[in-house]
Amino acid sequence: MNLGWHKNRFNKPKEGRVGDQDIVDHIRSAVLMQRLAPNTKLPEITLGEVFGVSRSVVRKALTRLDAEHVIDQRPNQVARVRAPSIEETRETFSARRLVEGEIVALLAGKLETSAKKALQQQVVLEKQAYENNNEPARIEHSLNIHHLLAESSPNSIMGAMLTDLVLRTSIVIALYKPPSLLSCYLEGDHAQLLSHLVNGDADAARNSVHAHLNSLESLLVLNAREPDADLMAILGGN
Repeated sequence: MNLGWHKNRFNKPKEGRVGDQDIVDHIRSAVLMQRLAPNTKLPEITLGEVFGVSRSVVRKALTRLDAEHVIDQRPNQVARVRAPSIEETRETFSARRLVEGEIVALLAGKLETSAKKALQQQVVLEKQAYENNNEPARIEHSLNIHHLLAESSPNSIMGAMLTDLVLRTSIVIALYKPPSLLSCYLEGDHAQLLSHLVNGDADAARNSVHAHLNSLESLLVLNAREPDADLMAILGGN
């Protein structure tokens, strides 16, 4: 995984052609980074102007994003970033507890050296970003930690499920995080999890994930808000 995947603005490929994959990657990243809020409208014309492509290319990208559960597309309606219901939010956290809990239990005592070093680096960088009040960087490093766990999973199917659940969780946090809450950083949680993984304590690693996700869920205020988004400002464009 490229740990530098977060970009503030869209940069066209060197050859100058923008394809539907570029749009998919950039919108998915903006959602993960909580820069595109749930319920944000994604008009084809506006996206075409942002990325400098035809509406047919935008439509292909939106169809793929819909298949990935990043957006909702309905006939004769403007596509929107997904806005999960309260029930779906609870189900998302429940599923992630099960999947990520089992992945870390399987990984306990079996982390490869390269994965351990990568995780250690991201834990340090996340703490530094929080201390520097750099919330976008903090979110990025937190996401990198969980993506590394997914990629390291001994069970590839569960790893793919966790990747999807990390995205879904990011969407519900963006939707239900109270405006007064500047950060969802939980002091020491990731460092403690890494310690259990290195020491080979499967039960403690699983419990650590459960406690981490329970704490995150408890921070949320389950009521919807209508976003007011400037796509050109958020996504950028050349």
